[in-house]
Amino acid sequence: MRKAKKPVFFVVFLLILAFAATVFFGVSTYYGDMKTVYVKGVDNIRFGIDIKGGVDVTFTPPEDIDATNAQLDAAKEVIVQRMINLGITDYESYIDYNNDRIIVRFPWKEGEANFDPEAAVKELGETAELTFREGYEVDELGKYTGVTAENVILVGSDVQEAYAAYTKDDSGAMEWLVSLNLTDEGAKKFAEATGRLYQTRGVISIWMDDTCFSYPTVQSAITDGRATISGNFDAESAKQLADKINSGALPFKLVTASFSTISPSLGTGALEAMVIAGIIAFIFIAVFMIAVYRLPGAVAVVALFGQVAGTLAFISGYFGFMNGSILTIPGIAGIILAVGMGVDANIITSERIREELANGKTLDGSIESGFKRAFSAILDGNVTMILVAIILMGAFGTPDSIFSKLLHFVFFMFGPSTAGTIYSFGFTLLTGVVLNLFFGVFCSRLMLASLSKFKALRNPKLYGGGVRHE
Repeated sequence: MRKAKKPVFFVVFLLILAFAATVFFGVSTYYGDMKTVYVKGVDNIRFGIDIKGGVDVTFTPPEDIDATNAQLDAAKEVIVQRMINLGITDYESYIDYNNDRIIVRFPWKEGEANFDPEAAVKELGETAELTFREGYEVDELGKYTGVTAENVILVGSDVQEAYAAYTKDDSGAMEWLVSLNLTDEGAKKFAEATGRLYQTRGVISIWMDDTCFSYPTVQSAITDGRATISGNFDAESAKQLADKINSGALPFKLVTASFSTISPSLGTGALEAMVIAGIIAFIFIAVFMIAVYRLPGAVAVVALFGQVAGTLAFISGYFGFMNGSILTIPGIAGIILAVGMGVDANIITSERIREELANGKTLDGSIESGFKRAFSAILDGNVTMILVAIILMGAFGTPDSIFSKLLHFVFFMFGPSTAGTIYSFGFTLLTGVVLNLFFGVFCSRLMLASLSKFKALRNPKLYGGGVRHE
């Protein structure tokens, strides 16, 4: 710390301001009406349905059916495909394997005042219609027509099983594909169709409802009830296609176990109120810190501003190496709680500096000793909050999140029904507390040590010295 030079404060201060500016406004360019986003800003934050408004629905199989994990995976793929068909792309979907539940959340469709969520939910829960059709004739809307509409080769019940597999091509490279096992009746139908179509290198298109997701060329007659679909697959896309095919043979219709909607105006009103309250609270905190702790308080305000900007950066997806996180109202509460931890850390440090000055130490020695003495208390409090945040993210996170996987053996009894809300709280709390250690300890220390090198700022009273404090 003794090596911190005068310009260090301005360098750190300007870096924090520049970082905050890009976080709040993002970095993008326009070419005509086309916008290219290079760095995501707060406008790119995805809000949960408790803010944006939307639908929260839980599907289950009928009571007399014990669904397998594979069937639940396939059902989820059907629901996702149907949401895309409905024009709903900003959705969340989770599977609670322990309780045979599929949880789906999606926001209100923007610009559509007549959107009927109950009709949408009913459509999502209907059993999917899988068909293998001759040729690939479609109209201007992409729906099958002509020969493709008239000649159905197989339906979902003709497929016994579909699964992702891989083979090696002539060069030894791995090639992913989808393998099909047909029923006896399906094998007969497929043998007749492929025996007829391969001679003209005809096409068999595979449809789910009105959406075609594969149309391979028939390479040979297939008579053993086994077929493969090859293409530009990787492991994930091959599994997804297999799940979609399996979903056509689901023996049950999904039951709506719970259904709720949230008004967009209610969520937007709550967001606006919390943002205004947060700005007012930050202003009061800044005034309090500067009035009571003077120069260390002013440095603390800059550090807190950087902490808030950093938290919003992680939420928005500012950093290219990781995806953003959905922000919910509890997530905003997590930001506020983390800011409170940041204020507490700076108060502890400022009080320690004041105590050292009162004991007769030099200014440089008081700043150095104050930060050292405060660090253990700050670290203890922050580590505790980090553990709490990790536990919340592990207990209520989505099944594919890292903390859910790590702590699954502890929290297996929890489903993901509250993942979008409680997980957001844990994420913002964890991010804010970690950033507090960086901005509130490291950056504050650099800035304050740098400012203390200016002759005009070496008066101990600017650091709380000479003030009677009971």
